[in-house]
Amino acid sequence: MSTATAINNTPRVLCDVQDLVDDSGVVALHDGRQIALFYLPKGRDRQSGPEVFAIANHDPFSKANVIGRGIVGDKDGEPVVASPIYKQHFRLTDGVCLEDDRVRLDTFNVRIEGERVVID
Repeated sequence: MSTATAINNTPRVLCDVQDLVDDSGVVALHDGRQIALFYLPKGRDRQSGPEVFAIANHDPFSKANVIGRGIVGDKDGEPVVASPIYKQHFRLTDGVCLEDDRVRLDTFNVRIEGERVVID
């Protein structure tokens, strides 16, 4: 006899928006994984509303948990973070490394609900 395990698809609060740093990263722990959260208060186009992105904090090149300390910018209109160690650029939208598109960081569905950052 087997038993089914219920999957919890309930969105969970990661942090408050006030815990985020404008145009920078912070790290949150979710289900035992470090997630780097990047807050763009004016959106990726610098004109729309606030956006938050979530990608894995682990840098596959340096093997260190440092992505949340990277420098946020844009390349060709896409929001990116540059790893603070070897400077590879990862797109915040899909985690793809611009210097080596075979490498990709995990991304997570997050959104701002009121004053909270919620992950699906």
